[in-house]
Amino acid sequence: MALVDVRSLTKIYSQGESALGGKVRGGHEIRAVDDVSLDIRAGETLGLIGESGSGKSTLGRLILRLIDPTSGSIHFEGRDVLAATRGEMRRLRRDMQIIFQDPFASLDPRYRVEDIIAEPLIIHGTDRGESRSSFNGGKNRDIRDRVTELLRAVGLDESALRRYPHEFSGGQRQRIGIARALALRPKFIVADEPVSALDVSVGAQIVNLLAQLQREFGLTYLFISHSMPVVRYLSTRIAVMYRGKIVEMGSTEQITERPQHPYTRSLLEATPEVEA
Repeated sequence: MALVDVRSLTKIYSQGESALGGKVRGGHEIRAVDDVSLDIRAGETLGLIGESGSGKSTLGRLILRLIDPTSGSIHFEGRDVLAATRGEMRRLRRDMQIIFQDPFASLDPRYRVEDIIAEPLIIHGTDRGESRSSFNGGKNRDIRDRVTELLRAVGLDESALRRYPHEFSGGQRQRIGIARALALRPKFIVADEPVSALDVSVGAQIVNLLAQLQREFGLTYLFISHSMPVVRYLSTRIAVMYRGKIVEMGSTEQITERPQHPYTRSLLEATPEVEA
């Protein structure tokens, strides 16, 4: 059984609706995700590649039910994600997390790093009822130790605990975001273009870190990117998305060495080789 199973998933934005809640001009429908079916196996990385506006990020958010689809089905470990109650969805959130694209916008500038990483633990009751203020006061040593452990796992040390996001570089902020995603020991992570806002050398470090963490924690990734070299380096299989549809999917070798769809071939021809 696949860890994640998606069937005929569709998201249509019509006049008066957009992903950000604004208005869509013109009165026509926009099929952001159009009848997509795919599966993601436990322990693998499925690379999802396509140009900007192809629907990649929307698909990732649909799978996590951060937005609701127009139609289709999503199953996680055999459980119907779309039929889950609020309480059931809360439990599912422990196993399904996201790493956001922009490390500058995804961290709350008002909170210290220790609070940012501890927040999922507190929200999901890991602290047995302790409040944010009690954690700040140092009464919950278990959470503090867990946060320190997570920082070390992503290549940062304990000195980061009391600092604010603006005190870090982009690559360091993305490491903090990764630590937050790992806090609840998830099984599945959507990595939504996690290196696109970083320069090449820093991005390569983050990609290598994700590969290391996958081995260490047994993670399964949906890795979203517009860079074929990065996707090829990290992924077990690749799905190519164009105008809301999956136009080609197969093993990394098959997609990169024997592409069948013209759009896949154009991606390969247009993307320079980069050492990850």
